[in-house]
Amino acid sequence: MAEPVNLNRFRKDKARAEKKARADQNAVKFGRTKAEKDLNRARVDKAKRDLDGHKADE
Repeated sequence: MAEPVNLNRFRKDKARAEKKARADQNAVKFGRTKAEKDLNRARVDKAKRDLDGHKADE
């Protein structure tokens, strides 16, 4: 006789796998790599420092 299958667990596992696949597709489509994020953050920080350096002290 076959082992009983928990249909709720099967359904939830399937939904989880579909959600993960959709997330992976979106990460490829819209995501940025960590290096790109770090580069952008460094550029923003440098721009702020340059702007602060040009302020006139009174």
